[in-house]
Amino acid sequence: MSKYTTGEMAKLCGVSVRTVQYYDTRQILVPSELSEGGRRLYSEQDLKRLKIICFLRDLDISINSIGELLSEEDPGNVISVLLEQQEAILRQETEARLAKLAMLDGIRKELKNVKNFSVESIGDIAYTMENKKKMRKLHGIMLAAGIPISILQWGSIILWITTGIWWPFIVYVLAAIPFGIWVSKYYFDHVAYICPQCHEVFKPRFKEAFWANHTPTLRKLTCTCCGHKGFCVETYDNQADKKA
Repeated sequence: MSKYTTGEMAKLCGVSVRTVQYYDTRQILVPSELSEGGRRLYSEQDLKRLKIICFLRDLDISINSIGELLSEEDPGNVISVLLEQQEAILRQETEARLAKLAMLDGIRKELKNVKNFSVESIGDIAYTMENKKKMRKLHGIMLAAGIPISILQWGSIILWITTGIWWPFIVYVLAAIPFGIWVSKYYFDHVAYICPQCHEVFKPRFKEAFWANHTPTLRKLTCTCCGHKGFCVETYDNQADKKA
C-alpha cells in the first residue's frame, strides 16, 4: 500500500506543506502513521480525504464545518446539503455581481452624454441607474392605464365618422380630462428630478412639471434648491413608496 509524506500529499493536491500540517493540527487530516524518524506518513485513504477537504475549501466551506462533516458516520447526505446551500450562495453572489456589472456599463454609457463631467455627475447617474427598474414599472402602469382611454377615443371617433353618432365622443372627452389629470398627478407624485447644477433631488410644482418642455428622460424645470432653470434628469421618487 502506498505511503505519502507531507510534501508528496501537498504536491498531489496542489496545496502547501504548511496547509497539510495545519489540517493535521485541526484534527481533520491525521496521518495514518509516523515513520521511525517521526515523519508523518499518509495512506491512499488519507489522500482521498485531503482531496475532499481541498474541494470543500474551494467552495468556501469553513474548516469547522468540514471537521464536523467528516466526523459524521454518513457524510454523503450532509455534503449534498452543504453543496446545495453553497450553490444557492454562489448564485446570489453571481446575480449581485452581474447587477453591478450592468450598473457600471450603464454609468459608462451615460457618462458619454455628460458634457460637464464632475464627481457629482457619477452620483447623479448612479442614483438614476438604481431607480431605472422602478421607472420602467411606473411607465408600464402609465401605459396600461392609457390603453382603455385610447380604445374609447378611437372607437368613439370611428363611430362618429361611420354612423354620425357623436355623443360617445363627448362621453370620452368628459372622461378623458379628469382621468388625464389624475394619471398625470399620480405620475408626478412618483417621480423626482436631479438638478444638473447643484445635484440635489427635488420635487417641482405639479403645474410647472405638467406644462414643462420635456424628453423621455429630461424635463425643463426650475430647481427648488438652487434656482437653476434648465433640463433636469427624471428619476423615481423613493419617498413616494414611504408615503404609500
